[in-house]
Amino acid sequence: MSTSGSESARAVVARTSPDPHPFRPPTGSGRAAPRRVTEWDALRGFALCGILLVNIPQITRMAHGSEYGASNLISNGLGMLVEQHFYPMFAFLFGLSFSLFLDGAQQRSRRPRLMLARRLLVLGLLGAAHHVLQPGEALLPYAIFGLLVLLPASWLPTGVLVPASVLAAIAGFTVVSGGMFSIPGLFLLGLACARTGIARTVHRRPGQLAAVLAIAVLLSVPAVWAQLVYPPDGPLTTRITAAAGALGAVAYASAFLLVLRTRVGRPLAALLEPLGRMALTNYLTATLLVVAAAGPLGLRESSDWTTALLLALIVLAVQAAFSHWWLGHFRYGPAEWALRSATWWKVMPLRSAPA
Repeated sequence: MSTSGSESARAVVARTSPDPHPFRPPTGSGRAAPRRVTEWDALRGFALCGILLVNIPQITRMAHGSEYGASNLISNGLGMLVEQHFYPMFAFLFGLSFSLFLDGAQQRSRRPRLMLARRLLVLGLLGAAHHVLQPGEALLPYAIFGLLVLLPASWLPTGVLVPASVLAAIAGFTVVSGGMFSIPGLFLLGLACARTGIARTVHRRPGQLAAVLAIAVLLSVPAVWAQLVYPPDGPLTTRITAAAGALGAVAYASAFLLVLRTRVGRPLAALLEPLGRMALTNYLTATLLVVAAAGPLGLRESSDWTTALLLALIVLAVQAAFSHWWLGHFRYGPAEWALRSATWWKVMPLRSAPA
């Protein structure tokens, strides 16, 4: 075989051989486009699962069940292990995505922050409409705090942003006891994570993730214990619950990112990445599905937590299958495409380029 023929054969093998390190960024001497950080997509999909488990009881205004039985076990389990554990992840990822989008917008527009302001305004309108079906939904406050906090903070130098984000995040779970006013600190923490380069190099930080996980678990144990023994109507209850939720969120997120590096990481990522890439579409459609199913299933103001849990699993299974199929044909989810088109004020291409 000639030298040119051997080189061609090697090139074919290189194109068709699977990459043994799916989360490794491409290397080469040429300047490539920034790698999409699929770990964060998978984490966003994971957070979406937990948020749905919390949103179903809120949408249907469910009540706690009897003192014993499966429904009581599920409601208590969700209260201790899920409630307030997943919205910190979602808010952190929103701040991180804001920074990544700003990086891209700066390469495409002379006025990138105008694009971001328009994006947040459209998101606020979506949230206002969504609020009709789900009071207390996240999109509207995300848009408001994005305009009031994230957009101005994007001008801060990194040396100021990092300590300010840490202090704001701690204050959000101690001074104001979590809730809506913890969002700004989480936004800033995500922004700082992206600004410092951690977001794009998380696949190279297993030791740091393991250290964060160990610290979060050590601090979570007394926080969970305090939840169990402290009076439910005590003056510090909300602060204890918020702190336990924040520490649990850190433990869940770091453990999840470490699991992605194991053998089960590839199938887990394949399941959750599409959910995360279409998070806005799935967040909105989940509300529509729950509202439609609540009446026939008799969930409204009921204490049937078993049915609520089964409904959540069914909704997530349907959304995972649909997201996987959709992204096999299109670049963005339907809501993501509409938001992107409104941001750039032109119809963006939707269909995927042929392989």
